[in-house]
Amino acid sequence: MKRRNAVAALGLALTMTVTGCSAMGGSSDGTVTLQMVESLTNPARTEVLKQLIADFEKQNPKIKVNLVSPPTGQADQKIQQMLQSGSGVDTLEVRDITVGPWSNNGWIHDMSTDLKDWSGWQGLTDNAAKAAKGPEGRTYFVPYGFYGLSLFYRTDLISQAGYDKPPSTWEDLLEQASAIQDKDKRRYGYAFRGGPNASSNVTAVIEAYVADRIDPANGYKLDDGSTIFSAPEAREALKTYFELFKKGSPPSSIAWGYPEMVEGFSNGSTAFLLQDPEVIAPLRESKAIKEDQWTTAPLLAGPGGKAVQPLATAGWGVAKGSKHKAQAVKLVEFLSEGEASTTFAKKNSLIPIQKQADEDPFYKTGPWASYVTMNQNPDTYVTVTQPRDVPWFTEWTQKADADVQKVLLGKMTQEQLLADWDAYWTAKWKNEKS
Repeated sequence: MKRRNAVAALGLALTMTVTGCSAMGGSSDGTVTLQMVESLTNPARTEVLKQLIADFEKQNPKIKVNLVSPPTGQADQKIQQMLQSGSGVDTLEVRDITVGPWSNNGWIHDMSTDLKDWSGWQGLTDNAAKAAKGPEGRTYFVPYGFYGLSLFYRTDLISQAGYDKPPSTWEDLLEQASAIQDKDKRRYGYAFRGGPNASSNVTAVIEAYVADRIDPANGYKLDDGSTIFSAPEAREALKTYFELFKKGSPPSSIAWGYPEMVEGFSNGSTAFLLQDPEVIAPLRESKAIKEDQWTTAPLLAGPGGKAVQPLATAGWGVAKGSKHKAQAVKLVEFLSEGEASTTFAKKNSLIPIQKQADEDPFYKTGPWASYVTMNQNPDTYVTVTQPRDVPWFTEWTQKADADVQKVLLGKMTQEQLLADWDAYWTAKWKNEKS
């Protein structure tokens, strides 16, 4: 890891600083200071949070909030260290991939009783309300938005290739990306994800191919209880997806993660990108492509004409070790309703949690229109919940990403990958029941 010593020193200083501040959580005049820690840090996002916190403090003069913003790469680890210590954090960012292990270890507070009479429930979308109420009705976080996939595409390049509309299926994408690809001109079809989190796109294409039989409550299961990886359609899905790498993607994309994928699209070298709406903001700032050269289309469908929308989410929760839970919950409520919630979603290009957002002109035009289309047609764009909250999900992603690399390098067959993934999840679920 680059600059390991500097990062370690920063982490130690951060932990000491936060722990020290926590000891001063209350003052003689009754003012309480909350420690709030974010995870998916970036400068623009942090500035938005600071503005919202300032509004909260104006409405609640006896509550002060100290925002801690660790570097994104180490943030979840730092938060975990704080939670393990039992001090140093009151309100925190909880993600769908961290809620499982953190709640299982008893580190985060169940807010279900605190929020029982919260008026904000009425304004939440069904997806948001469902995400907020986890196993056995427990609320470990209230989502601030969703990271839902759509297809970003170059309007000019598909027109030049002779197409009058963007791909609507994975087969269409393979066809158009292959037609647009011209290595001599350094023009490529698709920003393939072969590096970190590569397995997420592999599961996305498989889910589309089994959409008619998928279990909405668990996107890795079919409605008969078996894994999606055991389905015959999964073999066809993988064949199409890996063919997309061979015929329509840059060779270097074998190692691409999120930054490289976005850069490959925003610098004008690739025609298609499957990504979250948070990409909208940086694309609008790109100097290499103009805003009228790109937009988004709804998710790609499988052979049955349906697409599957695996929503990822994160939100605000409260640490079990907080000495100021009532005030910390009050901050969560403020950030999760009304103008504060809408502002955070817009500024961070998130699918909003508020019902009223569908009527907001901001979400009805341009690249946001595809998300409205998907939300308004749930029978075609099926929303599923992936098992991202299981304690072993980090283990799974590391294993699955390594397996995708093996297939790309010819060290594992597609059939072996599917058999291995089927066996992995079947065993995990069996052990979970025993």
